[in-house]
Amino acid sequence: MSEQKAYERKDNRVLLQDTMQSRGDIGDPAAWLRETDIVSHDFPYAAKLIAESFREWRGLSGPALAKSWNWCVLNFEGNRIDTLEDSGSPEQRWEGQWKAAITGALGTKALYAAHGQADGQAVSFIIIPVFTRGLGEIFALLGCVMPQEQYEQGGRHTAEAMAIHFQTCFYHRFEHVFVSDLAGVHLHAERESSRRSLLFQIVQRMHDNIDVDAVLTEVIDSISAMYPGARLELFMSQDHRSTHPQVKPLPLRWGNDDVCARAFKDGRVSLYTGREENHFVEIGLPLGGKQGVYGVFHMVMDKPAFSEVDLRFLSMVSDTAGTAFENAKLYERSNQLIRELRMSNELTQRLNQSLRLGDIFQFAFEELLDMFDADYCCILHMDEEKGGLEAIACNYQPLLGEILEVSEGLGGQVYSTGEALILSDYQSAAGTYSRLMDATESNSLIATPLSVGGEVRGAIMLAHRESQFFSYDSYRLLQAMAGHIGLAVGNARLHAEVRRLANRDSLTGLYARHYLDEVIKEKQITDFCGSLIVVDIDQFKMVNDTYGHQKGDKILGQVSEIVKSSIRQGDIAARWGGEELAVYLPQLGVQQAVFVAERIRKRVMGETEPRVTVSCGIAEWSWTDDKVSVESLFYRADMALYEAKNNGRNQVVIDTKAEISAKNPWA
Repeated sequence: MSEQKAYERKDNRVLLQDTMQSRGDIGDPAAWLRETDIVSHDFPYAAKLIAESFREWRGLSGPALAKSWNWCVLNFEGNRIDTLEDSGSPEQRWEGQWKAAITGALGTKALYAAHGQADGQAVSFIIIPVFTRGLGEIFALLGCVMPQEQYEQGGRHTAEAMAIHFQTCFYHRFEHVFVSDLAGVHLHAERESSRRSLLFQIVQRMHDNIDVDAVLTEVIDSISAMYPGARLELFMSQDHRSTHPQVKPLPLRWGNDDVCARAFKDGRVSLYTGREENHFVEIGLPLGGKQGVYGVFHMVMDKPAFSEVDLRFLSMVSDTAGTAFENAKLYERSNQLIRELRMSNELTQRLNQSLRLGDIFQFAFEELLDMFDADYCCILHMDEEKGGLEAIACNYQPLLGEILEVSEGLGGQVYSTGEALILSDYQSAAGTYSRLMDATESNSLIATPLSVGGEVRGAIMLAHRESQFFSYDSYRLLQAMAGHIGLAVGNARLHAEVRRLANRDSLTGLYARHYLDEVIKEKQITDFCGSLIVVDIDQFKMVNDTYGHQKGDKILGQVSEIVKSSIRQGDIAARWGGEELAVYLPQLGVQQAVFVAERIRKRVMGETEPRVTVSCGIAEWSWTDDKVSVESLFYRADMALYEAKNNGRNQVVIDTKAEISAKNPWA
């Protein structure tokens, strides 16, 4: 913060206005200025102003008696700010007396003198506080060295009078700075108001136009009118042509240091100032909107510098012109966009009919064939388990379901590079290969990567036997449609993942108990029997206490893996709670369930590290029983497990009712 900026204090001005009203000084327009003052918060920033006031004060004629005195000025803490004497700083020459005088003046808040010898002469070291107008706080100290004889003959009073004069000089300069700052603020506000008014008019005129050339003409004329001496050109990208003499096509090559190249690439204002012998300023202003940069204004002015305010103004004009240009461009393409939006809406509605991944790919395949009137469509999807790109939807049957390497053909190229592709004549294109194009004898191709959640997960290819069948609009539309398809695929994958996480135990990877409950209820409606095995790790608390909970979790994971690998594909293994697991065996009776449970028990005893054992309880239901609830089935299996625990652990026990049924199936 600079010293002068410390005095731009609105709160002071409000306080002064209140003071003037209370004193009846409203009739004097300058009264408020005489009431301005600095406060203790300003003292650290006032050094420069105090020094300037000191030099001005010493330059004025004073009493003849004081001509030979050594003067210096100190800040509010007693540190030297400035001195005009050739003999050096007084406090450096007479350090002891000087410090005593400073301490005394700050302590008494009045003139303080210390006496001593200097160069064989009796002298007086005087420190005179300088006070603020209002609160009487010390904001500076005047230091003076004079012969002691003169001090005793009235030099003290002369020095005090001179200190009052210094205070007057300081406040004169302070008021000048204050008024100058106010005038500067007012002038700046007027300029900003004028610029805002002009900018508003320019913006209004540009947005009133919906014609691209009219927008460009308006912005060129506006900038030329504001800076009549400037040389202005507008370089536009190749997809826009204009008859305006100052609008030119964007050069294919620019130097790395060219201001236009930097502005176009970075999308920010670029400035270059010539050397001292070449007084000119070169500016590059990007013409861009939300969708990209369409061109760049090149402006050259014969002047040594360019203000920051002008740069901000030109930047706002350029941004406004870019937005207006983009709006006009969008208006010109409105009919095409309406068609694309209708197609997009139809595709989205179809895709949203299902959250199954296979259905979504099939819907997309059918809609794309119809939308682009293509002969062939192939959608490739990355399958990490199968190790390549799977042709998950394709109307060329020999390719459907095939696994392609990620670097194979044009589809692999689109997937690997993440870039869309358009070919007008495949047969004439050297160095290209595609199984789809070769097998179907197609010549036209548009392809785009299929991105899901920002990650390329596949590719979409559309082919036609005729050459040059697909237009650039079709190429661009396919990329837009791929975004909708990718979003639908992402939603389906997210839905599947959420269901998987909701139905799985995070520690063991087994199903959650609520999922097992639901499966058993569904199976009891369609099946004629089923068995439930409850598996519990013996003395698992002792395992945790001995090896720690992390090792206990690892053992629980080992047992879970043994359970999963010991059952059929259609069987359901779940974590029942804590160290207890449950396995439901659809369509198996208790006798077959015993074999499964024994297999699990023996494998756990032999394959776990550290070695643990499990106890198992088994219960079954059949269609001949009265209605068996899931809760009662779990209860019976749990009671059998409880019996296995009481009988010594590491064994399989069948529920009593199930045991009777096993011995006498006709009971």
